[in-house]
Amino acid sequence: MNRWLVEDIREELGDLYEEFTAAGSDGGCPGPGRQDFLNRLAGDIRRPGFAMVIAETDGLMGCAFGFPVLGDGRWWLGFDGALPRSIERITRSGGVFAISDTLVRPHPRDQKPAHRLRERLLADHRATLGATLVDQADHPALDSLRSRGWRDVGRVRKPTAPTTYRALVLPLGERTTARLKGLAHGSGTRWPG
Repeated sequence: MNRWLVEDIREELGDLYEEFTAAGSDGGCPGPGRQDFLNRLAGDIRRPGFAMVIAETDGLMGCAFGFPVLGDGRWWLGFDGALPRSIERITRSGGVFAISDTLVRPHPRDQKPAHRLRERLLADHRATLGATLVDQADHPALDSLRSRGWRDVGRVRKPTAPTTYRALVLPLGERTTARLKGLAHGSGTRWPG
């Protein structure tokens, strides 16, 4: 979806956010309110390369959205310690796509739509590495992402947010996976390179 289509469904996205955070599906833990979410979304859609995928049945069931990370590394601002050199290199080359948010209405028969939305969003871009930030207190989301191959690379403290986040990355493609092969879960991990 492009930014204009997203603007058209802005209120539906706000409703989805409220339902998601109330239900706690796939790590939806209580967070900022609806208006804070909509303000963040408005900022994200102005970023170059913004993209969103949605899931619908008889209405909006879920979405995932994000943008390419600029090569200047600003997205990693607040990373606790030194950013692993492998990630630094991939960032400088323009190969990182950040997933800002994934929201899904609970569905009793299908427990993995959030993963499919993320995978579709990343597949639609030529990124080498997917990246996301997750509230470090949101253990269900962290566990769910880790179970799908996302690797925890450290903490991030954004100056504008009271929350401390865990930075997770997902190597995309054989070359990246080989380069990042030694990456283990948890903070303090040393990356090769």
